[in-house]
Amino acid sequence: MQTTKDRVQEFTVNGDQVVATVKELVREGNVRRLIIKNEHGATLIEIPLTFGVIGAALLPVFAAIGALAALATRCTIVVEREELSTDGTDAAPIG
Repeated sequence: MQTTKDRVQEFTVNGDQVVATVKELVREGNVRRLIIKNEHGATLIEIPLTFGVIGAALLPVFAAIGALAALATRCTIVVEREELSTDGTDAAPIG
């Protein structure tokens, strides 16, 4: 049986690269949640993403990210991805 598990990655980028990096990550398609933090580690915005959210639906989100990134010189983007695994268990994913 296939189950899902989360994998977390972090990227540190300059404030002017945040929107482009987020767009690239969203295009990859397996991103479950994005968290953008400032250089001090404080969370600026947390964005839950669901399958099927694409294109025009994300324009307000990109605008908000751009405005927040303009306030920070360096940002950390925390990416939570959902991965399929075949671990042989019969347990259904929680959530």
